[in-house]
Amino acid sequence: MTALLRSTLTALASLRLTVALFAMAMFLIFAGTLAQVHAGIWQVMAEYFRTPFAWIELQLFIPQQLATVPGRFPFPGGYLLGGLLIINLLAAHAIRFRLAAKRIGIITLHLGIIVLLLGEFVTGLFAEEGLMTILEGESAQYVEDVREAELVILDRSGDDEQDRVTVIPERMLTTAGQTVDHPALPFTVTVDQWLPNARLFNAAPDTPTRATRGAGRQIVPRPEPLARGIDGNNIDMPAAFITLHHDGRPLGTWLVAELIGPSQTVEVDGRTYHLDLRFKRTYKPYTLHLIEFTHERFVGTERPRNFASRIRLVDPTRNADREVVISMNSPLRYAGATFYQSAYLEQDTGTVLQVVRNPGWLLPYIACGLVALGMLIHFGQGLWRFAGKVKR
Repeated sequence: MTALLRSTLTALASLRLTVALFAMAMFLIFAGTLAQVHAGIWQVMAEYFRTPFAWIELQLFIPQQLATVPGRFPFPGGYLLGGLLIINLLAAHAIRFRLAAKRIGIITLHLGIIVLLLGEFVTGLFAEEGLMTILEGESAQYVEDVREAELVILDRSGDDEQDRVTVIPERMLTTAGQTVDHPALPFTVTVDQWLPNARLFNAAPDTPTRATRGAGRQIVPRPEPLARGIDGNNIDMPAAFITLHHDGRPLGTWLVAELIGPSQTVEVDGRTYHLDLRFKRTYKPYTLHLIEFTHERFVGTERPRNFASRIRLVDPTRNADREVVISMNSPLRYAGATFYQSAYLEQDTGTVLQVVRNPGWLLPYIACGLVALGMLIHFGQGLWRFAGKVKR
C-alpha cells in the first residue's frame, strides 16, 4: 500500500469523520421532518434525502408567527451522507480492523449496515410505485403514478383504427411560458399556468375565465396546498392552462385537469385531437380483471376489518391465466411487482391496488439478518470469554 493511498484511507477512516457524518445525518433528518409540516412527504424525500445536496430554508427553524426569515443554505443530502458513511466504514476496515476470528461479529454487523445503506440507494434510484384502480367486473392494464402528471394528446382520426398518442411529461409543463413543439403534432402547446394542486368549481355567471375553449369556460380552478402524504388519501390534483398555436395563429386556451372528463377536443386540418391531463401511466403486458371485491367491517362500526380482491390474472407473454385473492396481509407478487390491497372505491364498487416494483426489496431483510447475526456472534463471543474467566 503506497503512502499516499494509506494516508487517504486513514483520513477517510477517521472516527471524527464518522461522528461528523452521523451529526449531519441527524440534522438533515431534523430539517426534513420540519419541512414536512408544509411540504409533501415525497417532495421532502426528493429534496432532502434522495439527492446529493439539499437546500434548507431558514424559515424552517423560526415559526412564521414570530418572524419571516428569507434565505436558505446548502447542506449535504441523503445520498452524499450515505455514500460517505459507506466509504468511511470500508476505509476503517481497510486500516483499523484486522480480519480475525474475534472480529467476525463486528465485520458481519458492519456488512449488514452497508447492505442496508445500499438498499436505500437501490430503492431511491430504481423503485417504482403506483396505483391500479379496477371497477368490479372490469379490467385494468396500467399503473398510475399519482405523484406525477402527463398531458396526453390522442389522435383517433387515422384510417388504420390505431390511436396515435403523444405524451408530454410533467417536467415540460411546470414552467409558465414554455412551448412544446412535437413533430407528431400539427400545433404547439404553450403552458400559460401550472397548478400542482387545484380543486375545480363551477364559474359564477359573468365570471371571467382564462380558458376560451373547452370545459374551462364554465370552470374555475382554485389552487390548494400540496398534499403532505400523511393526511389520509389526499393527493395532488394538478391542472394547467394551455394555449395551442397552429401556423402562428392561436387556436384557443384550454383548462386541462385530472378532474376534468371526458376528453376535450380540438380540430386541426380535419383531424380531431383529444386533450387529457392525467396521472402518469405505466402499461403492463398483463391484465388484471376484478371478479369480486369484498369489504368486511367490525360489527356495529364502519371500521374496515378486512377487504380483499378476487382477480383473474391474464398474461399471454407467460401463458398465465389464473385467479388469485389479494387481501390486506396477502399481497400478490408477479413479474417483479408486488400488488398490495391499498384502498377501495366508494360504495365498494371497485378496488385500489398499490403496485410496487423495487429491485432492492430483499436487501433490508438481508441487512437486518446480518446485523442480528453479527450482534449475536459479537456478544456471544464476549459471553463465552467471560464464562471462561469465571470458570478459571
